[in-house]
Amino acid sequence: MSVIVTDSGFTADDFTGGFVGLQGGAANDCDYGIDLASDTSPDALAGLTDAPMIRIDFPSFADGRGFTLAQLLRRAGYKGRLRARGHVLADQYAMARRSGFDEVEISEDLAERQPQDQWLARADWQNHHYQARLRGKSGPAPFPDPDQRL
Repeated sequence: MSVIVTDSGFTADDFTGGFVGLQGGAANDCDYGIDLASDTSPDALAGLTDAPMIRIDFPSFADGRGFTLAQLLRRAGYKGRLRARGHVLADQYAMARRSGFDEVEISEDLAERQPQDQWLARADWQNHHYQARLRGKSGPAPFPDPDQRL
């Protein structure tokens, strides 16, 4: 079984459609989700704008290619649910959300090692990052005094 992580915390999976691989005859007008490997070519993303859900695999917490795929899908106009699945850590949750993911699917083992409070601590992903501070939208400027840079 797996655990779904959203900005509200842990929840059960409510997606009722199955999943097929990109080569499994995936089409836009379907009731099933599409599984993408982390090494999916960006060229293979063309035409996936109407799938109800796309799930991108993270085989290792050190493999960030899924973040890039998520950004490319969102920039191409994908508006459906986008889920990161696999070895995503609580520390990476804000990055996943900023990359375009709606939710993260983790194993029950990982949920035990990194409980809900660790994920909720990163749920305020739209604020408290350097880009927001540079734009002046949250908190003080990163370096209000040039002499403080060192």
